[in-house]
Amino acid sequence: MSESPSQTGASDDARFVQIVDVVKRYGETTAVRDVSVSVRRNELFALLGSSGCGKSTLLRMLAGFETLSAGRILIDGQDMADLPPYRRPVNMMFQSYALFPHMNVAANVAFGLKQEGLPRADIRERVAHALELVQMSRYAGRRPDQLSGGQQQRVALARSLIKRPKLLLLDEPMSALDKQIRQRTQIELVEILKQVGVTCIMVTHDQEEAMTMASRVAVMNEGEILQVGRPDEVYNYPNCRFVAQFIGSTNLFDGRVVEDEPDHVYVESPDLPRRLYINHGITGPLGMAVSVSLRPERIAVVDQPPTGDFNWTEARVANRAYMGAYSHYHLVLPSGKAVTAQVSSAMPGEALPAAGATVYLRWGASAGVVLPA
Repeated sequence: MSESPSQTGASDDARFVQIVDVVKRYGETTAVRDVSVSVRRNELFALLGSSGCGKSTLLRMLAGFETLSAGRILIDGQDMADLPPYRRPVNMMFQSYALFPHMNVAANVAFGLKQEGLPRADIRERVAHALELVQMSRYAGRRPDQLSGGQQQRVALARSLIKRPKLLLLDEPMSALDKQIRQRTQIELVEILKQVGVTCIMVTHDQEEAMTMASRVAVMNEGEILQVGRPDEVYNYPNCRFVAQFIGSTNLFDGRVVEDEPDHVYVESPDLPRRLYINHGITGPLGMAVSVSLRPERIAVVDQPPTGDFNWTEARVANRAYMGAYSHYHLVLPSGKAVTAQVSSAMPGEALPAAGATVYLRWGASAGVVLPA
């Protein structure tokens, strides 16, 4: 699924970056397939996907490090086709940060401005402002090997922003940081980018990173964009099996539509003894093969059989993992299908079903999402 900029009818701000029918081929291998998407001015937009999906290739084409096999890229209305990397209004912060080890922090940040031949006074002023922005002023005289990973990242960000690019590209910006520092730095980086007011496209394979930082995400697979939307839209309303499984975790029930009305649909699955009921209709014929996605946190685990003829089943607890705020249940249905459920942790002293126990699973009419099979 791609988004066509010409069909949005949006303002220039909504189409600040336009990627139009972009293709990248390496011999007989197609790395990026007819991708079209628009990025808004001052937006933090994430390209999310597993290794080899084409997201880094797309980023490098934006930067000018790769040529397009077909299509166009426009930034603020300007076609990038004939512009080499050094003439594009773009800067890129690399995964490795690529700091010069023999230069101190201030010299690293100033390097691009010196290459442009700016007056020394202007360089000093802009370096001081950039270091203040990333809270690294007191480390101006240190070399990169005297800094932590998080501090090196701040220096790389200051160096990327000091040239005041129209578009900032981030290549796996948190991958070199450990988990605790990464979580804190994600929020800090978003706040810095808001202060600067720069349009940013980031590439990541880390869904938590994309969901935390980006205002919109594009999920990629095999060179194509499958879905674009706000993090909550993509998570709650995936448009295909791949997105449902890639973003978070889910339980997929294959089945067929047996009743479809404007306000509801019934799906029968061989894995469940009762029908699945979803409180909205779909477009498609009766008997159509579909999958229903049920997120683990939308499933309740109870010790008594619910009433009603749909949306519940018996299950056996295979394992329970206590995660602090919640417990993660691995369960087996009578059909043999394995499912997972995520349940808020009980109060201290409250009994929880143990491995081997028989329980019942139920879920609401709005919990399921119907997907093409």
